[in-house]
Amino acid sequence: MLALLWLVVLWGAAVFAALVAFNLLLARLIERWVPPIGQFVEIDGLRLHYIDSGAKLGQDGPPLLFVHGWLGQLNHYSYALAALFPERRVVLVDRPGCGYSQAARTSTIAENAAVLSAFIDKIGLEKPLVVGHSLGGAIALSLALDHAGKIAGLALIAPFTQFLSASAFYKAMAEQGRVSRWISAWLLGPVLSVLRSASPANPGFAPESVPKNFWRGAGGALPLRANALLAGALELPAQQRELEAMRERYGSISHPVSILFGAGDRLLDPKAQGEAFCALAPTADLKVIDGGHCLPMTQPKHCETFIRAALARQ
Repeated sequence: MLALLWLVVLWGAAVFAALVAFNLLLARLIERWVPPIGQFVEIDGLRLHYIDSGAKLGQDGPPLLFVHGWLGQLNHYSYALAALFPERRVVLVDRPGCGYSQAARTSTIAENAAVLSAFIDKIGLEKPLVVGHSLGGAIALSLALDHAGKIAGLALIAPFTQFLSASAFYKAMAEQGRVSRWISAWLLGPVLSVLRSASPANPGFAPESVPKNFWRGAGGALPLRANALLAGALELPAQQRELEAMRERYGSISHPVSILFGAGDRLLDPKAQGEAFCALAPTADLKVIDGGHCLPMTQPKHCETFIRAALARQ
């Protein structure tokens, strides 16, 4: 019996080591396939990866700062949307722990906003219109609430404005302990993420299709790395507390807030996240089009029209 127990332990240790080694190799292969495409800057001890098109001579109106969502990175915007604004200074940034940016010690919405505020100062970005997608929308709202003087306004695409209290997925992820969260990320996380992302019914895109060249051109493979999954998991525990506190302050936002949703969004409901927010924020305006959640990649022209309309409100 003891020999059998030792055999099970040895096999378990071997499987554990093999999975960790596989995920390390997978991460290296992904990083060779989808390398960083920008430059790096240090913000309060964090090394951030970003793209900056540079100031434009005679530019009329604010520059654009694009903030991606959960388990995303700046390639989501460089894929199709950012190039549609050649007349403006356009800045894309990997949030802490995402893409090729270093992870922060804390991963709250407020901390992300504080890092972006310091980033705006560091690169000399004069009051940008902040374009936030999904969780990036919540972070953009935190910028408007706590760093209002740094920005001109908000253009939010499928923003996360209210906590998903009914979501079993978010509840399970947020309530995981530190050890179980690490095990999830470093053992089965990458494999399960590949299977989920490769599904034709991927909720990030459904009812639309996954865009051509998503895995490389839009950086879709980067969140499959174990360290990126762990960083994403660490962003979840404080979200309910933060979003509920932010909700009480939405009425105080003075900046123009433009919101775009896809009517078929299967991750964030346009009514619960868009209409509910607009009922609280008097400066908010909502537009709904056909599409799913990842509109910056699936509907770049519609997003361009939306952002230009938001610029006109400044």
